Amino acid sequence: MRRDRLARTALVLLPAAAGALAGANVASPQASPAYQAHSTYSAHQTSPVTAYLTASTQTIGDRILNMAVTRAGYWYAYGGAGPSVFDCSGLVYWASHRLGVNMPRTTYGMLSSYHLYRVYSPRRGDLAFYGSGHVEFVTMWPRTTFGALHAGTRVGWHRWNAYWHPTMYFRIR
Repeated sequence: MRRDRLARTALVLLPAAAGALAGANVASPQASPAYQAHSTYSAHQTSPVTAYLTASTQTIGDRILNMAVTRAGYWYAYGGAGPSVFDCSGLVYWASHRLGVNMPRTTYGMLSSYHLYRVYSPRRGDLAFYGSGHVEFVTMWPRTTFGALHAGTRVGWHRWNAYWHPTMYFRIR
């Protein structure tokens, strides 16, 4: 029943469309897939379009993480806020300030900042808090964060486990 109704609708629409296209010089999409009709009276050749990832298509968290990654390999120093040594919150502070986001300097200050709101499905660039005393960036790799871990280590990527893992995530606005 439904199929018959669709067929009748198509029979009504197709002759009307054919009448509108009568006399138009439009390339057939089956005959030449490189051509695409943009109106009933003209056709032009399409060209491939390359999409580039720009700052406007990235979240602020992505851009802050990208800035922080430029400091991979630098040493951890308690109280360090860059540009050559960092602690966990100092790295977030330094990278965010480089992009004009005035994040607080300490982890505790960040937790009470209006710049952050809690999320339950983190994505790249969000902040991962390990309790209330340590913060790192969420990366695109599972169970991996980026940041300054503790004395004697360098800024970089860290795998977490069942005993050492983020307890809450926040997104930067």
